[in-house]
Amino acid sequence: MYLKTLLFLLICSFSAVAQFPAAAPSNNLKGDGKITGNLIDSTTKAPVEYATIGLYRVSDMTKPIDGTLTDDAGKFTLKDLPNGKFAIKFTSIGFKDKIINVGELTDKNKSIVLENVILNTNAQLLNEVMVTGQAAVIEERVDRLVYNADKDITSKGGDATEILRKVPLLTVDLDGNVQLRGSSNIRVLINNKPSTIMAASVADALKQIPADQIKTVEVITSPSAKYDAEGSGGIINIITKKNNIEGYSLNTDLGVGNRGANLGLNGSLRTGKFGMNIGGYGRWMVNPSATTFEQRTKDIENVFMTRQTGDANDRMVFGRYTLGADYDISKNKSLSAGARFGTRSFARDQNLQIDRFQNDVAISNTLQNIVSNNPSLNWDFNLDFLHVIKPSKEFSISTLYSRSTANSEFTNTPLNNLDAAAKALTNLNDNLNQEYTAQMDYMTPIKKNQLFEVGVKGIMREVNSSFSYLLGGKAINDDGRPSGSLDYNQNIGAGYLSYTYSTKSKYTFKVGTRYEYTSIDAVSNNTTAINIPSYGNLVPSLNISKTYGGKYTVKTAYNRRIQRPGLQQLNPNVNQANPQSIQIGNPSLNPEIADNIELSVSASIKKIYLNFSTFGRFTGNSISQISYTSDLDPSKLITTYQNVGQDNAYGFNLFGNLTITPKWMLNGGIESFYNFISGQAAGLNGVSVPVSNQGWNVSGRLMSFVTLNNGWAIQAFSFARGSRVLPMGRQGGFGYYSLGVKKDFKNKKGSIGMSAQNFLANSLKIKSNIETPQFYQNSVNQMFNRGINLNLSYKIGKSGANAMQPRKRAKGVSNDDVKEGGGDSSAQQPAQSTGRPR
Repeated sequence: MYLKTLLFLLICSFSAVAQFPAAAPSNNLKGDGKITGNLIDSTTKAPVEYATIGLYRVSDMTKPIDGTLTDDAGKFTLKDLPNGKFAIKFTSIGFKDKIINVGELTDKNKSIVLENVILNTNAQLLNEVMVTGQAAVIEERVDRLVYNADKDITSKGGDATEILRKVPLLTVDLDGNVQLRGSSNIRVLINNKPSTIMAASVADALKQIPADQIKTVEVITSPSAKYDAEGSGGIINIITKKNNIEGYSLNTDLGVGNRGANLGLNGSLRTGKFGMNIGGYGRWMVNPSATTFEQRTKDIENVFMTRQTGDANDRMVFGRYTLGADYDISKNKSLSAGARFGTRSFARDQNLQIDRFQNDVAISNTLQNIVSNNPSLNWDFNLDFLHVIKPSKEFSISTLYSRSTANSEFTNTPLNNLDAAAKALTNLNDNLNQEYTAQMDYMTPIKKNQLFEVGVKGIMREVNSSFSYLLGGKAINDDGRPSGSLDYNQNIGAGYLSYTYSTKSKYTFKVGTRYEYTSIDAVSNNTTAINIPSYGNLVPSLNISKTYGGKYTVKTAYNRRIQRPGLQQLNPNVNQANPQSIQIGNPSLNPEIADNIELSVSASIKKIYLNFSTFGRFTGNSISQISYTSDLDPSKLITTYQNVGQDNAYGFNLFGNLTITPKWMLNGGIESFYNFISGQAAGLNGVSVPVSNQGWNVSGRLMSFVTLNNGWAIQAFSFARGSRVLPMGRQGGFGYYSLGVKKDFKNKKGSIGMSAQNFLANSLKIKSNIETPQFYQNSVNQMFNRGINLNLSYKIGKSGANAMQPRKRAKGVSNDDVKEGGGDSSAQQPAQSTGRPR
């Protein structure tokens, strides 16, 4: 009840806050003069966003008479100015203040243009942004790493997974499952906003984001208290490109290849205080695959063997459509709103040969056709308000409603049965996930070297799932193929405090704490309550950085995180797409708690940037994927999620960037960590069995980018990951590589390019195995993913010469607390399993 009251008060406060008085210039200005310009970072040559612009009369430098902020492109405009001699003071956290005389406005000279005003960095200020090395590739901040994706040409026509494969600290498998330092317990945000589709599958959600619309990827390894207590891994925040220039524009992107095609349209309009954008993206893909699978189980008297071989054809359709608008209520207040719609359809048609043996004697031989469909739709709506009271002093209210359906259906038909239609088994599973979120945030500087932040947040989350089985088109309900439902309501109330302090000796301290209270009301089959106690968690965080000589930076961090189970882990649907390896969720899961420590050293010396970091992650009550033999049929395996025990990792990352020439850049890195998993899991007849595994995990990447004359560019990328530890086995390693070339048109309004992926081999094989005293599984997944793409991009439109009156846009909601489904789903299951629990 208190959460609903909190949300009501937050929304009601919206109108009250809109009445805050906006900061006004000290003098009334009447005139038709104008001063415009753009602000540039001296180190990176990138625009300086949201810098404070103070306008002074040269005769009185004690008090500004007007002011504004730079926009996302570093541009600013001061309008309606009288005649006179003026000076401008530029101020931004992390940079040295700068004052310049801009000249005189007269009746004959009504406009002054300041091109490329250079602002120098200053480590003595908050040092919140410490840009090092090749800014076109990597930016390092006090709590995160930023990868700039603007120059990626091999990903044209691809999706976000193509970009994330190239980001340091991340690994992405061939199914699109993402890990950060070996952990799949991460939260993926888009422009600082979540989406309920992530709760079903991060891999599926990333396929809806076109690669060429991504500006940067932020990897937040040590989130501050301002962020939700999102999990043991961290946060990945994908920032998309946007246009803040007056006028209109329309970008179109077209790609065709041997494994699919894509079409994207993105437009923007900006005039005066109003701006809007609209976008649409669609992608169609096809991909054949082949699998082999062997499973051995046993009971007291018998040994059961299953051998499977399968061939499948996958068809995938993804779409994402966005509409956004923003309006400047006044110079210091703004509103923004957005609507996003996404659609995904995954369909597989597989023929599966299953041979079963008991004590080495053949007992059955079947050929089955398995057709599965996994459609989903998702909607997000946000409304945000921001009041910039003065530079770095802000108050904001953010609201979000997010809704997604993640349905699944499969039909298993025995082809060598005389009455195949009557024996066809169908599983229907409909899912609905909804979230209502509201939050308030306030930040204020204390002198020039301190920053204080405080905020509150409420989330109401609803998960509903219903499932049933049909045999020959008629409903059935038995212990092995049940019908049922799950209604899962989760309410979260949170508050945080954060403080940042920078010293003259170039130390930066960022300390904070967050408290989250969670209550859960869960019911299965409309009648049976699931007892999950409420719980509260205090989540501290600490980040410390020190810069030496402007070339070396040392950082250390500690944080505690809570990871709640996601939709895929909770869903109790019994998925028998593969009849010998059954998947089911667990609605009684409790959250896991992780303590993280990190120490890193980075150096930027002339053309070389290097970063070395060590880390430790200690996770208790770990949510893990566990398999055991079925009570009903010991020849079958049940795979589910359980709170097992400890999942610890200790390792290091080393990555760097080398600018060989101004037009030739090389970067790469290596990651290695030791994973130790230990605990207890429920097994056959509910008897606990020990779970223990440990070992090294190693991966590495290398990328080169060359800019040639006449608009030509070439990029090569390669990535390799060794086998990785699972709670009950290991998943085999794999490699990925690509090569691309692009030609920009002379008018700079478009480009044409070609890229190829994994083109030296016909297919790629990934081997996986799990083994216990009761059973073992060995599987080989063969993916025919060799691809080639031709991409065309073109822009039409007209933009004004000057940026609009810049405003800092309202912030959005970020829900970072739910464990993602799908991160481990392909690792421990037989590769040919056609269904995904939802």
